Amino acid sequence: MGIIKWLSGKKEKAEKTQEDVQQTVYEREKTDFRNPDERKRYLTNCLEQIEDAEKELALLRGEYNLVTAYLTDMEEIEALPEEESEELRLVANKLLLLEKERGRYQGRKGHMSDTEFKQMESQEEEIEEGIAKIREAEKYHKLVQQDLNRLDGERNAYQYRHSELQTMMVNLRGMAIICLTALGACLLMLAVLQFGFEMDTKIGFLISVGAAAVAIAVFCIKYTDAQREIGRVEKAANKLILLQNKVKIRYVNSVNLLDYLYMKYQVDSSQKLEGLWKKYEHEKEERRQYAEAEAKTAYYREQMFGILKRYQLRDPGRWLRQAAAIVDSREMVEIRHGLIERRQALREQMEYNQKVAGAAEEELAKIEEDYPVCREEIAALRKEYMQAGS
Repeated sequence: MGIIKWLSGKKEKAEKTQEDVQQTVYEREKTDFRNPDERKRYLTNCLEQIEDAEKELALLRGEYNLVTAYLTDMEEIEALPEEESEELRLVANKLLLLEKERGRYQGRKGHMSDTEFKQMESQEEEIEEGIAKIREAEKYHKLVQQDLNRLDGERNAYQYRHSELQTMMVNLRGMAIICLTALGACLLMLAVLQFGFEMDTKIGFLISVGAAAVAIAVFCIKYTDAQREIGRVEKAANKLILLQNKVKIRYVNSVNLLDYLYMKYQVDSSQKLEGLWKKYEHEKEERRQYAEAEAKTAYYREQMFGILKRYQLRDPGRWLRQAAAIVDSREMVEIRHGLIERRQALREQMEYNQKVAGAAEEELAKIEEDYPVCREEIAALRKEYMQAGS
């Protein structure tokens, strides 16, 4: 209960504040009319109020007349005979559908930019061929890259085998030296045994020399085989290098071709160009439909304007933007309701400014009555304001 009382009190206070603001107050008693400056300031204030009110009234009357004309046009349209009204509704309905179609296109997301569209349009005749060229170039580039990777792998294998064989030959030379050194040591030991201790070492000499001979022979055979294999590896590696150089040239050429095609069509893959092409075809069709809708919209606007011009309408062109109201009576009711509210608000503003101007005029009339000497000054100030306004 207390809250309701507080809210109602607040509302009354707001209404009283609004009323106080709108009320014009004159405090002539506080002005010394014997003082020329104070008198002129007071008179000028009254004349300025009249001038401001009249300017506002001129603007409000213009808007009021527009709203009234709109309401009058609405009554004229609603009073049309059924046959003529049906003709107008049919044209308005077609115009409304076309405008919805245009709005659907304009509101659609994913439009191609004008730059992309113009680029695709300029190359339209060669795009499909370009897609095929890029796809083929990408496939060839991939194959060349695979060949290059395979050749790199084979070259690394040959290098590894070459290094392995060289290591083997070094090891064989080392083992041969070790074998000869061991043979020398055995022979020296056998000689000491034979001559120093008078032992029979013939068999020992035969075994040592035979074993050394067999080992050296094996080392020589393996060393020779390794040399031959190194020769074969080097020849194969040289052939591989020549083949790799050819493949490298093909690789560079394929890269340059792809770079050129990508630059020409401003893409970085055949998939992207294909996607742009599909998007362009869809966009082209939609733009064609939009252009047709634009042309039809212009046609039906002219037709509707021609129909509206037959009747006593103040502004037939305004109704081209209100096709929905002509088609749907509920829309017309809403528009009328809004216009009536606007006209009422304008009337209230006009009445307020008329009261302001009237109150100022009454105040000046009272001044002239109470101070007859001010009549000439008021007339002079009025003339001054009229000249300034003109």
